[in-house]
Amino acid sequence: MGRAARWRDFFNSIKGKIFALFLVTFLVAGGLTALNVWTLSAVRARLVLSERYDDLLNNILEARRYEKNVLIYGDARSLAEGVGYLDQAEAQAQAIASDMGRVAGPERRDALLAALAGYRAALLDLRQGLSADAERIRGLGKRLVDLAEGAARTKRERIHRTISRVSLLPFGTLGVFLLFMVFLIKVVAGSLLTPLTLVRQITGRVAKGDFSPVNAPGRHIAEIAGLLEALNLMAHELEANQENLLQARKIAALGTLTAGIAHEINNPVNNIMLSAETLLETHGDVLDEDGKELATDILDQAERAGEIVRNLLDFSRTERAELSPLDPAGMVKSTVALLKNQVMISGMKVVVDLPPGLAQVAGNLRHLQQVFLNLILNAVQATPPGGQVTVSGLDAGEFVCLEVRDTGKGIPAEQLPHIFEPFFTTKDPGKGTGLGLAVTYSIVKRMGGRIEAKSTLGEGALFRVYLPKFMEQEDKDGR
Repeated sequence: MGRAARWRDFFNSIKGKIFALFLVTFLVAGGLTALNVWTLSAVRARLVLSERYDDLLNNILEARRYEKNVLIYGDARSLAEGVGYLDQAEAQAQAIASDMGRVAGPERRDALLAALAGYRAALLDLRQGLSADAERIRGLGKRLVDLAEGAARTKRERIHRTISRVSLLPFGTLGVFLLFMVFLIKVVAGSLLTPLTLVRQITGRVAKGDFSPVNAPGRHIAEIAGLLEALNLMAHELEANQENLLQARKIAALGTLTAGIAHEINNPVNNIMLSAETLLETHGDVLDEDGKELATDILDQAERAGEIVRNLLDFSRTERAELSPLDPAGMVKSTVALLKNQVMISGMKVVVDLPPGLAQVAGNLRHLQQVFLNLILNAVQATPPGGQVTVSGLDAGEFVCLEVRDTGKGIPAEQLPHIFEPFFTTKDPGKGTGLGLAVTYSIVKRMGGRIEAKSTLGEGALFRVYLPKFMEQEDKDGR
Protein backbone atom coordinates (compact mmCIF):
# COMPACT_ATOMS: atom_id res chain seq x y z
CA MET A 1 0.00 0.00 0.00
CA GLY A 2 1.42 3.38 -1.03
CA ARG A 3 1.84 6.37 1.21
CA ALA A 4 -1.08 8.20 -0.45
CA ALA A 5 -3.36 5.20 0.14
CA ARG A 6 -2.29 4.97 3.80
CA TRP A 7 -3.05 8.65 4.35
CA ARG A 8 -6.40 8.25 2.59
CA ASP A 9 -7.31 5.32 4.82
CA PHE A 10 -6.16 7.27 7.89
CA PHE A 11 -8.35 10.28 7.11
CA ASN A 12 -11.28 7.94 6.35
CA SER A 13 -11.17 6.67 9.94
CA ILE A 14 -12.67 8.22 13.09
CA LYS A 15 -9.29 9.17 14.52
CA GLY A 16 -8.29 10.63 11.16
CA LYS A 17 -11.41 12.76 10.93
CA ILE A 18 -11.00 13.96 14.51
CA PHE A 19 -7.34 14.74 13.85
CA ALA A 20 -8.21 16.66 10.68
CA LEU A 21 -11.00 18.55 12.42
CA PHE A 22 -8.78 19.59 15.33
CA LEU A 23 -5.95 20.47 12.95
CA VAL A 24 -8.21 22.75 10.91
CA THR A 25 -9.65 24.22 14.11
CA PHE A 26 -6.14 24.89 15.41
CA LEU A 27 -5.10 26.52 12.13
CA VAL A 28 -8.22 28.70 12.03
CA ALA A 29 -7.78 29.67 15.69
CA GLY A 30 -4.12 30.44 15.01
CA GLY A 31 -5.07 32.52 11.97
CA LEU A 32 -7.69 34.46 13.91
CA THR A 33 -5.22 35.03 16.73
CA ALA A 34 -2.60 36.28 14.28
CA LEU A 35 -5.19 38.56 12.67
CA ASN A 36 -6.16 39.91 16.08
CA VAL A 37 -2.51 40.55 17.02
CA TRP A 38 -1.86 42.25 13.67
CA THR A 39 -4.97 44.41 14.03
CA LEU A 40 -4.04 45.48 17.57
CA SER A 41 -0.51 46.27 16.39
CA ALA A 42 -1.93 48.38 13.56
CA VAL A 43 -4.22 50.23 15.99
CA ARG A 44 -1.30 50.87 18.31
CA ALA A 45 0.80 52.22 15.43
CA ARG A 46 -2.02 54.50 14.38
CA LEU A 47 -2.42 55.74 17.93
CA VAL A 48 1.28 56.63 17.96
CA LEU A 49 0.85 58.51 14.69
CA SER A 50 -2.24 60.17 16.11
CA GLU A 51 -0.10 61.49 18.94
CA ARG A 52 2.22 63.01 16.34
CA TYR A 53 -0.75 64.71 14.70
CA ASP A 54 -1.67 66.12 18.11
CA ASP A 55 1.92 67.23 18.68
CA LEU A 56 1.89 68.99 15.29
CA LEU A 57 -1.32 70.81 16.19
CA ASN A 58 -0.04 71.74 19.65
CA ASN A 59 3.19 73.20 18.23
CA ILE A 60 1.20 75.25 15.71
CA LEU A 61 -1.09 76.54 18.49
CA GLU A 62 1.96 77.43 20.61
CA ALA A 63 3.46 79.37 17.66
CA ARG A 64 0.19 81.27 17.25
CA ARG A 65 0.18 82.11 20.94
CA TYR A 66 3.54 83.83 20.52
CA GLU A 67 2.23 85.41 17.31
CA LYS A 68 -0.06 87.65 19.38
CA ASN A 69 2.83 88.99 21.45
CA VAL A 70 4.84 89.66 18.31
CA LEU A 71 2.06 91.50 16.46
CA ILE A 72 0.86 93.51 19.48
CA TYR A 73 4.09 94.21 21.37
CA GLY A 74 6.76 93.51 18.77
CA ASP A 75 8.51 91.16 21.30
CA ALA A 76 11.60 89.70 19.62
CA ARG A 77 11.86 86.91 22.22
CA SER A 78 8.29 85.79 21.53
CA LEU A 79 9.10 85.85 17.82
CA ALA A 80 12.08 83.53 18.38
CA GLU A 81 9.95 81.17 20.51
CA GLY A 82 7.26 81.10 17.86
CA VAL A 83 9.74 80.31 15.08
CA GLY A 84 11.18 77.52 17.25
CA TYR A 85 7.77 75.90 17.63
CA LEU A 86 7.23 76.21 13.88
CA ASP A 87 10.57 74.46 13.27
CA GLN A 88 9.34 71.54 15.43
CA ALA A 89 5.99 71.57 13.65
CA GLU A 90 7.69 71.47 10.26
CA ALA A 91 9.86 68.52 11.31
CA GLN A 92 6.77 66.66 12.58
CA ALA A 93 4.85 67.46 9.41
CA GLN A 94 7.66 66.01 7.28
CA ALA A 95 7.77 62.88 9.47
CA ILE A 96 4.05 62.15 9.02
CA ALA A 97 3.76 63.50 5.49
CA SER A 98 3.33 60.06 3.87
CA ASP A 99 0.69 59.00 6.42
CA MET A 100 -1.03 62.36 6.07
CA GLY A 101 -1.28 61.80 2.34
CA ARG A 102 -3.13 58.50 2.97
CA VAL A 103 -5.32 59.92 5.74
CA ALA A 104 -6.24 63.44 4.54
CA GLY A 105 -5.33 63.11 0.91
CA PRO A 106 -2.36 64.57 -1.04
CA GLU A 107 -4.11 67.90 -1.65
CA ARG A 108 -4.77 68.64 2.02
CA ARG A 109 -1.29 67.45 2.96
CA ASP A 110 0.35 69.73 0.38
CA ALA A 111 -1.89 72.61 1.47
CA LEU A 112 -0.87 72.11 5.14
CA LEU A 113 2.83 71.98 4.24
CA ALA A 114 2.49 75.08 2.04
CA ALA A 115 0.59 76.97 4.76
CA LEU A 116 3.21 75.98 7.34
CA ALA A 117 6.04 77.15 5.05
CA GLY A 118 4.25 80.43 4.26
CA TYR A 119 3.43 81.13 7.91
CA ARG A 120 7.03 80.38 8.97
CA ALA A 121 8.40 82.62 6.17
CA ALA A 122 6.15 85.49 7.29
CA LEU A 123 7.42 85.20 10.88
CA LEU A 124 11.02 85.06 9.65
CA ASP A 125 10.42 88.29 7.69
CA LEU A 126 9.34 89.95 10.93
CA ARG A 127 12.49 88.71 12.71
CA GLN A 128 14.64 90.27 9.95
CA GLY A 129 12.91 93.61 10.47
CA LEU A 130 10.87 93.52 7.33
CA SER A 131 7.37 94.90 7.34
CA ALA A 132 4.56 92.38 7.33
CA ASP A 133 0.83 92.38 6.89
CA ALA A 134 -0.70 91.42 10.24
CA GLU A 135 -3.96 90.33 8.72
CA ARG A 136 -2.14 88.10 6.27
CA ILE A 137 -0.14 86.49 9.08
CA ARG A 138 -3.30 85.89 11.12
CA GLY A 139 -5.01 84.40 8.05
CA LEU A 140 -2.09 82.07 7.37
CA GLY A 141 -2.06 81.06 11.04
CA LYS A 142 -5.77 80.37 11.11
CA ARG A 143 -5.61 78.35 7.90
CA LEU A 144 -2.67 76.38 9.29
CA VAL A 145 -4.60 75.59 12.47
CA ASP A 146 -7.68 74.56 10.50
CA LEU A 147 -5.66 72.22 8.27
CA ALA A 148 -3.82 70.66 11.23
CA GLU A 149 -7.05 70.20 13.18
CA GLY A 150 -8.72 68.65 10.11
CA ALA A 151 -5.84 66.22 9.63
CA ALA A 152 -5.86 65.25 13.34
CA ARG A 153 -9.64 64.86 13.32
CA THR A 154 -9.54 62.70 10.19
CA LYS A 155 -6.82 60.56 11.80
CA ARG A 156 -8.91 60.06 14.94
CA GLU A 157 -11.97 59.13 12.87
CA ARG A 158 -9.96 56.48 11.02
CA ILE A 159 -8.71 55.10 14.33
CA HIS A 160 -12.27 54.97 15.65
CA ARG A 161 -13.38 53.08 12.54
CA THR A 162 -10.48 50.64 12.96
CA ILE A 163 -11.39 50.08 16.61
CA SER A 164 -15.02 49.49 15.59
CA ARG A 165 -13.89 46.84 13.09
CA VAL A 166 -11.60 45.24 15.68
CA SER A 167 -14.52 45.06 18.12
CA LEU A 168 -16.39 42.95 15.55
CA LEU A 169 -13.54 40.43 15.33
CA PRO A 170 -14.66 38.38 18.40
CA PHE A 171 -18.11 38.03 16.85
CA GLY A 172 -16.49 36.85 13.61
CA THR A 173 -14.43 34.37 15.59
CA LEU A 174 -17.58 33.16 17.33
CA GLY A 175 -19.29 32.75 13.96
CA VAL A 176 -16.38 30.70 12.60
CA PHE A 177 -16.47 28.41 15.63
CA LEU A 178 -20.23 28.05 15.29
CA LEU A 179 -19.68 26.90 11.71
CA PHE A 180 -17.10 24.40 12.94
CA MET A 181 -19.53 23.16 15.59
CA VAL A 182 -22.18 22.62 12.92
CA PHE A 183 -19.62 20.76 10.80
CA LEU A 184 -18.54 18.69 13.82
CA ILE A 185 -22.14 17.78 14.64
CA LYS A 186 -22.69 16.79 11.02
CA VAL A 187 -19.54 14.63 11.02
CA VAL A 188 -20.44 12.97 14.33
CA ALA A 189 -24.05 12.40 13.28
CA GLY A 190 -23.19 11.13 9.82
CA SER A 191 -20.13 9.10 10.72
CA LEU A 192 -21.04 7.79 14.19
CA LEU A 193 -24.60 8.29 15.40
CA THR A 194 -26.42 7.14 12.26
CA PRO A 195 -24.25 4.02 11.80
CA LEU A 196 -24.50 3.20 15.52
CA THR A 197 -28.29 3.43 15.27
CA LEU A 198 -28.08 1.04 12.33
CA VAL A 199 -25.86 -1.30 14.37
CA ARG A 200 -28.40 -1.24 17.21
CA GLN A 201 -31.19 -2.14 14.78
CA ILE A 202 -29.08 -4.93 13.29
CA THR A 203 -28.20 -6.47 16.65
CA GLY A 204 -31.85 -6.31 17.66
CA ARG A 205 -32.79 -8.07 14.44
CA VAL A 206 -30.12 -10.74 15.00
CA ALA A 207 -31.40 -11.21 18.56
CA LYS A 208 -34.84 -12.02 17.07
CA GLY A 209 -33.34 -14.67 14.80
CA ASP A 210 -33.01 -12.69 11.56
CA PHE A 211 -29.53 -13.44 10.22
CA SER A 212 -29.88 -11.81 6.81
CA PRO A 213 -26.81 -9.82 5.65
CA VAL A 214 -26.55 -6.16 6.59
CA ASN A 215 -27.17 -3.78 3.70
CA ALA A 216 -25.81 -0.39 4.76
CA PRO A 217 -25.83 1.96 1.74
CA GLY A 218 -23.41 4.83 1.54
CA ARG A 219 -19.77 5.20 2.37
CA HIS A 220 -18.78 4.68 6.00
CA ILE A 221 -15.64 5.47 7.96
CA ALA A 222 -13.15 2.64 8.37
CA GLU A 223 -14.15 1.62 11.92
CA ILE A 224 -17.89 1.54 11.12
CA ALA A 225 -17.28 -0.32 7.87
CA GLY A 226 -15.21 -2.88 9.80
CA LEU A 227 -17.94 -3.18 12.44
CA LEU A 228 -20.63 -3.75 9.80
CA GLU A 229 -18.41 -6.35 8.12
CA ALA A 230 -17.93 -8.08 11.49
CA LEU A 231 -21.71 -8.04 12.05
CA ASN A 232 -22.25 -9.64 8.64
CA LEU A 233 -19.69 -12.32 9.50
CA MET A 234 -21.30 -12.84 12.91
CA ALA A 235 -24.76 -13.20 11.34
CA HIS A 236 -23.39 -15.65 8.79
CA GLU A 237 -21.68 -17.75 11.46
CA LEU A 238 -24.78 -17.69 13.67
CA GLU A 239 -26.95 -18.79 10.77
CA ALA A 240 -24.45 -21.50 9.83
CA ASN A 241 -24.28 -22.80 13.40
CA GLN A 242 -27.93 -22.34 14.31
CA GLU A 243 -28.65 -26.02 13.77
CA ASN A 244 -25.72 -26.92 16.02
CA LEU A 245 -27.05 -24.57 18.70
CA LEU A 246 -30.53 -26.08 18.47
CA GLN A 247 -29.03 -29.55 18.56
CA ALA A 248 -27.01 -28.68 21.67
CA ARG A 249 -30.15 -27.37 23.39
CA LYS A 250 -32.08 -30.51 22.50
CA ILE A 251 -29.33 -32.76 23.79
CA ALA A 252 -28.97 -30.73 26.99
CA ALA A 253 -32.70 -31.08 27.68
CA LEU A 254 -32.85 -34.74 26.73
CA GLY A 255 -29.69 -35.48 28.70
CA THR A 256 -31.36 -34.41 31.92
CA LEU A 257 -34.41 -36.52 31.11
CA THR A 258 -32.58 -39.64 29.99
CA ALA A 259 -30.18 -39.64 32.95
CA GLY A 260 -33.05 -40.21 35.34
CA ILE A 261 -34.72 -42.77 33.09
CA ALA A 262 -31.49 -44.71 32.56
CA HIS A 263 -30.78 -45.00 36.27
CA GLU A 264 -34.34 -46.16 36.94
CA ILE A 265 -34.21 -48.78 34.18
CA ASN A 266 -30.72 -50.01 35.01
CA ASN A 267 -31.70 -51.89 38.19
CA PRO A 268 -34.64 -53.87 36.68
CA VAL A 269 -32.51 -54.75 33.64
CA ASN A 270 -29.71 -56.03 35.86
CA ASN A 271 -32.24 -58.08 37.84
CA ILE A 272 -33.68 -59.57 34.63
CA MET A 273 -30.20 -60.50 33.38
CA LEU A 274 -29.28 -62.01 36.74
CA SER A 275 -32.54 -63.99 36.85
CA ALA A 276 -32.08 -65.28 33.29
CA GLU A 277 -28.49 -66.33 33.97
CA THR A 278 -29.52 -68.02 37.24
CA LEU A 279 -32.38 -69.82 35.47
CA LEU A 280 -30.03 -71.22 32.80
CA GLU A 281 -27.35 -72.21 35.30
CA THR A 282 -29.67 -73.74 37.91
CA HIS A 283 -32.50 -75.23 35.87
CA GLY A 284 -30.90 -75.52 32.45
CA ASP A 285 -30.86 -79.30 32.65
CA VAL A 286 -34.61 -79.63 33.22
CA LEU A 287 -35.64 -77.06 30.61
CA ASP A 288 -36.66 -78.25 27.18
CA GLU A 289 -35.31 -76.61 24.04
CA ASP A 290 -38.12 -74.06 23.87
CA GLY A 291 -37.54 -73.07 27.50
CA LYS A 292 -33.81 -72.68 26.96
CA GLU A 293 -34.48 -70.60 23.84
CA LEU A 294 -36.87 -68.36 25.74
CA ALA A 295 -34.39 -67.89 28.60
CA THR A 296 -31.61 -67.14 26.12
CA ASP A 297 -33.83 -64.59 24.34
CA ILE A 298 -34.56 -62.95 27.69
CA LEU A 299 -30.83 -62.75 28.44
CA ASP A 300 -30.00 -61.38 24.96
CA GLN A 301 -32.69 -58.74 25.08
CA ALA A 302 -31.73 -57.80 28.63
CA GLU A 303 -28.11 -57.34 27.48
CA ARG A 304 -29.34 -55.18 24.59
CA ALA A 305 -31.41 -53.14 27.03
CA GLY A 306 -28.34 -52.82 29.26
CA GLU A 307 -26.32 -51.53 26.29
CA ILE A 308 -29.02 -48.96 25.60
CA VAL A 309 -28.93 -47.89 29.25
CA ARG A 310 -25.13 -47.52 29.10
CA ASN A 311 -25.47 -45.42 25.95
CA LEU A 312 -28.07 -43.27 27.66
CA LEU A 313 -25.76 -42.75 30.61
CA ASP A 314 -22.87 -41.85 28.29
CA PHE A 315 -25.15 -39.47 26.42
CA SER A 316 -26.42 -37.74 29.57
CA ARG A 317 -23.01 -37.47 31.24
CA THR A 318 -22.11 -33.75 31.51
CA GLU A 319 -18.86 -33.87 33.46
CA ARG A 320 -15.75 -32.99 31.52
CA ALA A 321 -13.47 -35.99 31.03
CA GLU A 322 -9.84 -35.65 32.00
CA LEU A 323 -8.03 -34.61 28.84
CA SER A 324 -4.52 -35.61 27.89
CA PRO A 325 -2.35 -35.18 24.80
CA LEU A 326 -3.18 -37.82 22.17
CA ASP A 327 -1.61 -38.64 18.83
CA PRO A 328 -4.49 -38.59 16.29
CA ALA A 329 -2.89 -41.26 14.10
CA GLY A 330 -2.31 -43.66 17.01
CA MET A 331 -5.82 -43.13 18.37
CA VAL A 332 -7.46 -43.76 14.96
CA LYS A 333 -5.32 -46.83 14.20
CA SER A 334 -6.08 -48.37 17.59
CA THR A 335 -9.80 -47.80 16.96
CA VAL A 336 -9.66 -49.38 13.50
CA ALA A 337 -7.87 -52.38 15.02
CA LEU A 338 -10.87 -52.97 17.29
CA LEU A 339 -13.09 -53.26 14.19
CA LYS A 340 -10.77 -55.52 12.22
CA ASN A 341 -13.02 -58.58 12.29
CA GLN A 342 -16.20 -56.69 11.42
CA VAL A 343 -14.44 -54.97 8.51
CA MET A 344 -13.19 -58.29 7.16
CA ILE A 345 -16.66 -59.87 7.42
CA SER A 346 -18.25 -56.92 5.61
CA GLY A 347 -16.09 -57.46 2.53
CA MET A 348 -14.76 -53.89 2.38
CA LYS A 349 -11.70 -52.01 3.56
CA VAL A 350 -10.92 -49.13 5.87
CA VAL A 351 -8.10 -46.83 4.76
CA VAL A 352 -6.33 -44.58 7.28
CA ASP A 353 -4.72 -41.68 5.42
CA LEU A 354 -3.46 -39.25 8.03
CA PRO A 355 -0.67 -36.83 7.07
CA PRO A 356 2.51 -37.02 9.16
CA GLY A 357 3.14 -34.33 11.74
CA LEU A 358 -0.46 -33.73 12.84
CA ALA A 359 -0.54 -31.91 16.16
CA GLN A 360 -1.56 -33.72 19.31
CA VAL A 361 -5.18 -33.29 20.36
CA ALA A 362 -6.58 -32.77 23.85
CA GLY A 363 -8.90 -35.70 24.52
CA ASN A 364 -9.75 -38.85 26.40
CA LEU A 365 -8.60 -42.02 24.64
CA ARG A 366 -11.53 -44.23 25.67
CA HIS A 367 -14.11 -41.61 24.75
CA LEU A 368 -12.50 -40.78 21.40
CA GLN A 369 -12.27 -44.47 20.57
CA GLN A 370 -15.99 -44.67 21.25
CA VAL A 371 -16.56 -41.67 18.94
CA PHE A 372 -14.64 -43.17 16.01
CA LEU A 373 -15.97 -46.67 16.67
CA ASN A 374 -19.48 -45.25 16.18
CA LEU A 375 -18.53 -43.26 13.07
CA ILE A 376 -16.50 -46.00 11.38
CA LEU A 377 -19.01 -48.71 12.26
CA ASN A 378 -21.87 -46.60 10.87
CA ALA A 379 -19.83 -46.00 7.70
CA VAL A 380 -19.10 -49.74 7.35
CA GLN A 381 -22.76 -50.62 7.81
CA ALA A 382 -23.84 -47.96 5.27
CA THR A 383 -21.32 -49.08 2.61
CA PRO A 384 -22.03 -52.08 0.37
CA PRO A 385 -19.43 -54.88 -0.02
CA GLY A 386 -16.46 -53.80 -2.08
CA GLY A 387 -16.75 -50.19 -0.86
CA GLN A 388 -14.28 -48.20 1.15
CA VAL A 389 -14.22 -46.11 4.31
CA THR A 390 -11.45 -43.50 4.47
CA VAL A 391 -10.22 -41.80 7.62
CA SER A 392 -8.16 -38.69 6.83
CA GLY A 393 -7.07 -35.58 8.68
CA LEU A 394 -5.84 -32.04 8.29
CA ASP A 395 -4.72 -29.05 10.33
CA ALA A 396 -7.57 -26.57 10.96
CA GLY A 397 -6.00 -23.71 12.91
CA GLU A 398 -6.72 -24.25 16.58
CA PHE A 399 -8.22 -27.67 15.78
CA VAL A 400 -7.24 -30.94 14.16
CA CYS A 401 -9.94 -32.10 11.74
CA LEU A 402 -10.43 -35.88 11.36
CA GLU A 403 -12.70 -36.99 8.50
CA VAL A 404 -14.59 -40.25 8.10
CA ARG A 405 -15.83 -40.71 4.53
CA ASP A 406 -17.74 -43.65 3.09
CA THR A 407 -18.90 -44.68 -0.38
CA GLY A 408 -22.38 -45.71 0.67
CA LYS A 409 -25.77 -44.53 -0.50
CA GLY A 410 -25.63 -41.32 1.51
CA ILE A 411 -28.14 -39.64 3.80
CA PRO A 412 -31.30 -37.92 2.46
CA ALA A 413 -31.22 -34.15 2.80
CA GLU A 414 -34.39 -34.09 4.93
CA GLN A 415 -32.85 -36.51 7.44
CA LEU A 416 -29.41 -34.88 7.67
CA PRO A 417 -30.41 -32.16 10.22
CA HIS A 418 -31.75 -34.85 12.61
CA ILE A 419 -29.00 -37.46 12.62
CA PHE A 420 -27.48 -36.23 15.91
CA GLU A 421 -30.82 -36.29 17.73
CA PRO A 422 -31.28 -39.04 20.31
CA PHE A 423 -33.25 -42.10 19.14
CA PHE A 424 -33.19 -40.97 15.49
CA THR A 425 -31.93 -43.75 13.21
CA THR A 426 -31.98 -44.55 9.50
CA LYS A 427 -31.42 -48.24 10.12
CA ASP A 428 -34.09 -50.91 9.95
CA PRO A 429 -36.14 -51.54 13.13
CA GLY A 430 -34.22 -53.57 15.70
CA LYS A 431 -30.81 -52.80 14.12
CA GLY A 432 -30.06 -49.52 15.81
CA THR A 433 -30.88 -47.62 18.98
CA GLY A 434 -30.52 -44.14 17.53
CA LEU A 435 -28.07 -43.19 20.28
CA GLY A 436 -24.69 -43.73 18.58
CA LEU A 437 -24.40 -40.34 16.85
CA ALA A 438 -26.09 -38.54 19.75
CA VAL A 439 -23.52 -39.97 22.16
CA THR A 440 -20.75 -39.11 19.67
CA TYR A 441 -21.99 -35.53 19.42
CA SER A 442 -22.17 -35.21 23.21
CA ILE A 443 -18.64 -36.58 23.75
CA VAL A 444 -17.08 -34.30 21.13
CA LYS A 445 -18.84 -31.26 22.60
CA ARG A 446 -17.63 -32.12 26.11
CA MET A 447 -14.07 -32.13 24.80
CA GLY A 448 -14.45 -28.64 23.36
CA GLY A 449 -14.75 -29.76 19.74
CA ARG A 450 -17.49 -29.97 17.17
CA ILE A 451 -18.78 -32.45 14.60
CA GLU A 452 -20.25 -31.79 11.17
CA ALA A 453 -21.94 -34.04 8.64
CA LYS A 454 -22.30 -33.64 4.87
CA SER A 455 -23.87 -36.00 2.41
CA THR A 456 -25.14 -36.18 -1.13
CA LEU A 457 -27.60 -38.94 -1.83
CA GLY A 458 -25.89 -41.71 -3.81
CA GLU A 459 -22.37 -40.35 -3.14
CA GLY A 460 -21.79 -41.41 0.46
CA ALA A 461 -21.45 -39.40 3.64
CA LEU A 462 -18.68 -37.33 5.24
CA PHE A 463 -18.30 -36.70 8.97
CA ARG A 464 -15.78 -34.11 10.18
CA VAL A 465 -14.67 -34.17 13.82
CA TYR A 466 -12.84 -31.03 15.01
CA LEU A 467 -10.74 -31.70 18.12
CA PRO A 468 -8.86 -28.92 19.93
CA LYS A 469 -5.10 -29.06 19.81
CA PHE A 470 -3.30 -29.80 23.05
CA MET A 471 -1.69 -26.62 24.41
CA GLU A 472 1.05 -26.76 27.02
CA GLN A 473 0.03 -24.55 29.95
CA GLU A 474 2.49 -23.04 32.37
CA ASP A 475 1.94 -23.60 36.07
CA LYS A 476 1.26 -20.76 38.45
CA ASP A 477 4.95 -20.24 39.15
CA GLY A 478 5.60 -19.65 35.46
CA ARG A 479 7.79 -22.75 35.09
